[in-house]
Amino acid sequence: MSYKYPLAKKCYICFIIYYRLAIMIIKKAAFIISNTDISLCPKDGRPEYAFIGRSNVGKSSLINMLTGVKGLALTSSTPGKTQLINHFLIDDAWYIVDLPGYGYAQRGKKGREKIQQIIDLYLDKREELTCLFVLLDCRHEPQKIDLEFINRLGESGIPFAIIFTKTDKISQSKLNENGAKYKAELLESWDELPPVFYTSAEHRKGKEEVLGYIEEINKTVTNNK
Repeated sequence: MSYKYPLAKKCYICFIIYYRLAIMIIKKAAFIISNTDISLCPKDGRPEYAFIGRSNVGKSSLINMLTGVKGLALTSSTPGKTQLINHFLIDDAWYIVDLPGYGYAQRGKKGREKIQQIIDLYLDKREELTCLFVLLDCRHEPQKIDLEFINRLGESGIPFAIIFTKTDKISQSKLNENGAKYKAELLESWDELPPVFYTSAEHRKGKEEVLGYIEEINKTVTNNK
């Protein structure tokens, strides 16, 4: 099956080439709610940008770096700690959503199925989801579980972007090599690829690019309401 990259919901122009033009400065970020039931998620219609990846991919550290609020998303050295849908309201205008990590083996089969059900319900039913950021640890070559998850997004038509994390942990040559391998793997199933960002929470790398991308989507969403 071949997939085409789906644009963010409610966006009717191609914003991808513009994301570096805008610089967003987050002034306020606040935790709102954690739950496992999407019916309990905020009902104010604000756009949501969700972050997901395998356990220990550096999701919480990335969210803290993007918002500039240390400890906003709880970090842990123990994988698989995020098991809820966590909403953070940004500048009273949009949400960052911290989703549970997928595929954590030590949860056991029932635990993995429960978490996957939470993820699937959010992705398939949450109308406010505007773009999903899929986090990949740049230190690793393409992982089957990540490729399967990305192809699942294609089957469902869910708009997403890819964020490579922990770029400070490997050399530039290895980063380029792993990035090229992911591109080659994805192009076996995809006609066109989503935006790709390279980040380091420790060095604050990629902050302007990711926030600029969100800013351009927000402008488009506002203009088309």
